[in-house]
Amino acid sequence: MQSLRKPFKEDIVEHHVVIEKLCSCAKKEGLSQIQTYEAKSKAKSTAEALLAQMQSSFCGKHEFDITEVDEHYVIGMLSGCGCSKSKAEASVSSCDDPGY
Repeated sequence: MQSLRKPFKEDIVEHHVVIEKLCSCAKKEGLSQIQTYEAKSKAKSTAEALLAQMQSSFCGKHEFDITEVDEHYVIGMLSGCGCSKSKAEASVSSCDDPGY
C-alpha cells in the first residue's frame, strides 16, 4: 500500500552545484558559488551549462572541470595563473587574482 503523506523537508534530498573558487571572471559575471536543486538531473545540467559558460566566455587563464561528490557537482579549477610558471614569472603575472 502506497503512503499518501506529504514529504517532509528531511525526505527531500538536495543537490548542489558548487563553484569551488570564484575567480575574478566568475565574480564579474555575478555567479553564485552554491546553487541548490531538488532534482539531481537539473543540478547536473546546470553544472554542465556553467562549465561550458566558464570555459568559453571567461578570460581563458583558468581551466575548469566538474567532479561529482556524493549528491553534488563541484566545478573546480584545474589550472590558473602561475600554475605552470616559475615563481618569478607568477609574481609578475597580469592576473588580478594571484593564485587562482
